[in-house]
Amino acid sequence: MSRTKAVLVLLLVALLAACSNTPARPAPAPVVPTPQQEPTRFVLGIDTIPSGFNPHLLANQSPLTTALATLVLPSAFRPDAQGTPQLDPTIASSAKVTSTAPFTVSYELNLEAAWSDNAPIAAEDFVYLWERMRGDPGVADAAGYRLITDVRSRAGGKAVDVVFSHSYPGWQRLFSDLLPAHLLKDAPGSWTGALVGGLPSSGGPFKVVTVDRARGDVQLARNDLYWATPAVLDQLEFRRLDATAIAAGLASGDIDIALPEADQAVRTSLGGITPAPHVQNAPQPVVTQLGLRGDTGPVADVRVRQALGALIDRNAVRAAVAPDTLPADAFGLAPSQPGYASTAPAPTGASVAVQRLAAAGWTRNLTTGRWDLPSGRPAQLVVGAAAERSVDQRVAQAVAKQLDDAGIGATVVVPPATALFGQTTVPATPPSSTAAPTPTSTPGPTTSAAPTAAPSAGAVRVDLMVMPRTAGSDLGTELSSDYGCARATSVVPDPPASPTGFCVPALEPLFDELTGPDPRPDLPATVERLLWEQMPALPLFQPVTLVVSTAAADAVTSVGPGPLETGPATGAERWRSAPG
Repeated sequence: MSRTKAVLVLLLVALLAACSNTPARPAPAPVVPTPQQEPTRFVLGIDTIPSGFNPHLLANQSPLTTALATLVLPSAFRPDAQGTPQLDPTIASSAKVTSTAPFTVSYELNLEAAWSDNAPIAAEDFVYLWERMRGDPGVADAAGYRLITDVRSRAGGKAVDVVFSHSYPGWQRLFSDLLPAHLLKDAPGSWTGALVGGLPSSGGPFKVVTVDRARGDVQLARNDLYWATPAVLDQLEFRRLDATAIAAGLASGDIDIALPEADQAVRTSLGGITPAPHVQNAPQPVVTQLGLRGDTGPVADVRVRQALGALIDRNAVRAAVAPDTLPADAFGLAPSQPGYASTAPAPTGASVAVQRLAAAGWTRNLTTGRWDLPSGRPAQLVVGAAAERSVDQRVAQAVAKQLDDAGIGATVVVPPATALFGQTTVPATPPSSTAAPTPTSTPGPTTSAAPTAAPSAGAVRVDLMVMPRTAGSDLGTELSSDYGCARATSVVPDPPASPTGFCVPALEPLFDELTGPDPRPDLPATVERLLWEQMPALPLFQPVTLVVSTAAADAVTSVGPGPLETGPATGAERWRSAPG
């Protein structure tokens, strides 16, 4: 073997030996999955879930509806801590009066603003809300929308010009809680039915994902497509609980904040918690009143309404049904609003009621001692309260008893709220029924059915109805919306009447002045006096929500009553998860 071949053989042997002595490469360490982080959430205890979540319907007014609208729906303006409307730049980059002849407001919308299904928040949403508010029955605060003569789209729907019939200083409170027109305009039950199961799309930091009426649970989740600062929490849960369960949940930490309606049973239950929770009062943006039908039937006679105003003891109703509320004794401002003062005249008593009824042609039956109508038939008034509003039903029962004690027959019916506030006649459902509308299918949140209304013996006209009127807007808009006439226009030739049908044309110039730029300083007092004379309703009370929070919740939320119109959930997108 040559020297060269020998060297090659030796090198090959050395390489093979080196390879055989090299230790094996260690196996890769097993991948240990990191535990999935629990979603951060807050649980809020509530005592009722409304029949629907349209914030513009009288039938759906509730603290939960207010909370969902505040967190889910877009608004051109939002109230600050003092209740003054401030432009919301996440929705509109500008909004200003651009013409005085005709009075025109122009909105430039945020180009990024979009619903959670990626449809833009645009002019069609303004048009949809305007059309529904001017043309549908049972709406709240419609007066400003009725002054609009046109809504024009520009810039591919991302700019809007709103034209009014005359100057309207209250325009900044319009186009709050916009609804997704692209989903609702063609949906079955669009305005009154399509929001029974929740809000199908979001234009805010949270979105509604589940409404489970059977379990009493409403789930919100962070809207991951929100273009502005995202919510800190992953989830918000509203859980329906009774007074005892609310107290137990706060004590155990199962719920973080409770928002029940002020009630002695709740206060008693809270008294057993140690350490004591933080309790604040949050007046609701509504006043409960007894509406008196003004268009037809025996109560259409103003003398009968005046007699009922003298007979019904409002203080006794409040004491029996809602002692923890704020007494309401005015037609315009709510008791919690700055500048509120009672405008109610001194009580007149039963003798005045007798005189008014006699003047209206009513007579006392000498045999029974009870009142007969001018036709000779026994007086039998119908008192209505919404099936979904238990406090209203107790008010109706208390009023009916007072009328019966005064010799006037009274029957209580509890139809669905949308029927009571939107129809001339309603099902004659008795109070023992758990009447409620069956939800209509909606695109969006999961929903479970509400109880179905029990069969009723025909339909009746309601003479007196327990109803909410909204509070928080400017005085002229509130008064005109609640007690003004539904005037025909070229745009809406046949507008819906108010729930009670009340209309006194002589008051219309006064309402117009109140909604205008320079009303006389003494005009509100004049209007209040005239309304007490006409008696379209009897103001009763302003409900109060209790804001109950633990020390741990206070540390991460600073929760409070919030502005009147948006309530305790205002700012929940900035809340952090409670420790523990």
